[in-house]
Amino acid sequence: MPTDLIIVLVILVVTLALFMSNRLRLDLVAVMALLALVFAGVISTEEALAGFSDPVVLMIAGLFVVGAALFRTGVADAMGRGVERLAGESPARLIAVLMLTTAVLSGFLSSTGTVAVMLPVVIAIARSRGISPSRLLIPLAFAALLGGMLTLIGTPPNLIVAGQLRQAGLEPFAFFDYTAPGLVMLSIGIVFMVLVSPWLVPARKRAEEVESGPDWFDLFTEYGLQNGLARVRVPASAALAGQSVSGCGLRSRYHVSVLAISSRTRRGKFTRRAEPGSPINADDELFLSGDPDHIEEAVEAMDLELEQWQPELPAPLSLVDALVPPRSRWIGKTLRELRLHSGAGVTVLGQRPSGGEGGMVDLDRKLGVGDVLLVTGKRSNLNNVARDAHDLVLLGGDGQADSRRTKKAPVAMAVMLLMLGAMTFDLMPNVVAVLAAACVLVLTRCLDGLEAYRNINWESVVLIAAIMPMATALDNTGGLELASDWLLGLSNDYGALVVMAALFIFTSALSQMISNTATTVLIAPIALQAALAMGLSPYPFMMTVAIAASTAFATPVASPVNTLVLNPGGYRFGDFARAGIPLQCLILIATLIVVPWLFPLGP
Repeated sequence: MPTDLIIVLVILVVTLALFMSNRLRLDLVAVMALLALVFAGVISTEEALAGFSDPVVLMIAGLFVVGAALFRTGVADAMGRGVERLAGESPARLIAVLMLTTAVLSGFLSSTGTVAVMLPVVIAIARSRGISPSRLLIPLAFAALLGGMLTLIGTPPNLIVAGQLRQAGLEPFAFFDYTAPGLVMLSIGIVFMVLVSPWLVPARKRAEEVESGPDWFDLFTEYGLQNGLARVRVPASAALAGQSVSGCGLRSRYHVSVLAISSRTRRGKFTRRAEPGSPINADDELFLSGDPDHIEEAVEAMDLELEQWQPELPAPLSLVDALVPPRSRWIGKTLRELRLHSGAGVTVLGQRPSGGEGGMVDLDRKLGVGDVLLVTGKRSNLNNVARDAHDLVLLGGDGQADSRRTKKAPVAMAVMLLMLGAMTFDLMPNVVAVLAAACVLVLTRCLDGLEAYRNINWESVVLIAAIMPMATALDNTGGLELASDWLLGLSNDYGALVVMAALFIFTSALSQMISNTATTVLIAPIALQAALAMGLSPYPFMMTVAIAASTAFATPVASPVNTLVLNPGGYRFGDFARAGIPLQCLILIATLIVVPWLFPLGP
């Protein structure tokens, strides 16, 4: 084996190991791999930078803007809220309608954004019907992944596969070439979830616990806060008298939050939500939340009078579960750094790490994707930090509806339809159609320029651009030829269907551990070269890779959409494998039957 090929394979293995470790950002790992290939001399500087000018990369960036406009104008939210009206009373019909709606949205928009929009809708439906949210959230996540199979822009792997065909001088897949096989896979997924979800998808909460939504004590118990609630009185001699909530030091020094303030007036007792600037007066009663030991320490140090443990919370206080989504600016930051209490008027009372147990708020713990927070504050303040579901997804009530530019919805829909028409009828290059649509949406104020840049998933864009030269390095050093020769031998011994099955299994398995985008960048060139070496049409092999890349069902970390539903559904790690692996097997069988029929193997 040539030395330069060994170097490339070592870099590839280290890159995959770093991807799976999740210790570094994916885009940073991809750039490090790119630099390693350049320093090793296996690719030139021009080859290393080629990915950043690739039409696929620019198209993906533009599609993030188009999708953000549809979310910002409430188009996606309106579709999501139509689910309950169409579902009727049958649980099976509810799952079918939910999955179909989610898949249609995901076929044209970001799957992660689709799930972020649908999450509060689905939880509200579950509570109104007395259904455990966990019964619906795995079907929601799987539908978003299956919806990515429906169109060219449904998911980045589809664009990457089409781009590989174009680079090889072949006709790329058209916009709706994915639709026929995608509809078959979606139908299988819906039927599978309708029939088997009562047995394979667990009910992590009893129906009676979610009916009408959890009350405050249920929420406090869920986060382990039920023993850390107290009512105290502020004597005239106390140092707190005359200070504000944010300036009194209870939260910064003792990690104790003031939830509400009750004051005596001539007309009787008046209770109000505690805002950062709310004054604390002598004889006020404070409702405190925190570790019992911390509360007792604060009471003693500040000369307060402890009146009652576990008092009934006053009516003005509202509590909401909120989830940290992928691409949130909060990821990797602590609550102390974010200064939500003093800066945004939002108080975090408890937090539950992704896949972990709920507990007291820890101001110095870094937040991660899928963390759920118990928050309180004015609805307007919550909407500001949760705008466009970018930093926070509110899981209770009306979500972020009032922050959307709903008057611009017809404009956003018209622009998207014109873009799809231009791509479908090949009126202009796809990348030009997408970038033109993004510009029009900004010019018509469906979203402003800052929002457009903010909603581009730069991690994904840089990841794709930086990992593309890995395929070039494998080609330059003979790695692609070696892999295609192995697949050619497999074809000679067992037939082309076995090669398709091997590509599906390898792509699907790798997508459970690393980004399906990175997986497709690596596997698609191998599939293309193997098909050409066998003298067969590359289209069925490339479609197989695209479908397999969207079957990230088996683990909660296989895809951001799985991570998003992990905590709200109360799932365990194995819950995804229990439902996901059988569905992957069914889609594998369907792919081997349907894809060669729609895209014949002959040259």
